[in-house]
Amino acid sequence: MDRDRKVVVAALQFACSDVVSENVDSAERLVRVAHKAGANIILIQELFEGYYFCQAQREDFFKRAKPYKGHPTITRMQKLAKELGVVIPVSFFEEANNAHYNSVAIIDSDGTDLGLYRKSHIPDGPGYQEKFYFNLGDTGFKVFSTKFAKIGIAICWDQWFPEAARAMVLQGAEVLFYPTAIGTEPQDSELDSREHWKCVMQGHAGANLVPLVASNRVGKETIQTEHGSSSITFYGNSFIAGPTGEIVALANDKDEAVLTAEFDLDKIKSQRHSWGVFRDRRPDLYKVLLTLDGSRNAPSQ
Repeated sequence: MDRDRKVVVAALQFACSDVVSENVDSAERLVRVAHKAGANIILIQELFEGYYFCQAQREDFFKRAKPYKGHPTITRMQKLAKELGVVIPVSFFEEANNAHYNSVAIIDSDGTDLGLYRKSHIPDGPGYQEKFYFNLGDTGFKVFSTKFAKIGIAICWDQWFPEAARAMVLQGAEVLFYPTAIGTEPQDSELDSREHWKCVMQGHAGANLVPLVASNRVGKETIQTEHGSSSITFYGNSFIAGPTGEIVALANDKDEAVLTAEFDLDKIKSQRHSWGVFRDRRPDLYKVLLTLDGSRNAPSQ
């Protein structure tokens, strides 16, 4: 089927309240702004339905999770995607019987739910205590064939792992998308990882010769924890990188934003193939990547 191989991608950035309806309204409003700007695939930030609750280990926060099928926010975004003819990855806190996941449902431009990705790498540190809430994702890295492009979706902490980006592009991903929640470190006010974060992500784009879209939140969020309160000021700095790692659109660290950029996927495909980084790969030498300790051989039994 013939189709236009130029695609306009968008990253949304906004401050969240802790009221689901308010945040979903904000997401829809900004999706409509992105659509008016010509966007075909529109990325909303990670866990946008409320505050980033993983600052605390609280039993009551499990009530925020909902099953994948029939999820009200996914259903609403399906209607919106169909109305506007756009693709929308939807981040949500998934309940699956006794398991819980940090997940994204990928909605195609006709409202079809193309499937689910569950976050593979789960962080655990001050302010980002996700292992309390989320099981390790079991979907593996996947590529979704949307109307406009084959896309790979990974989530926040996944973005620090080059293996994830490479795995998606090896499967045919033409654009990578990373919904994100990253900000200050509650235990160390001097630590600022925003430039490190962007550089690592730009490396994924450049190493794989694909565009990359990162959507982060802004604002200060304070959560009551079991030991008092914890606050994170989110970095914003949502961005879109081109296939050589160059940043082509960048938000600031305070304001709501809608970023867009257009890419010619056929031109980038030719560039990727001619550059040779996939031609010259040596998977036979990469077995050490299947180990945790760098050993070339599995321990003897």
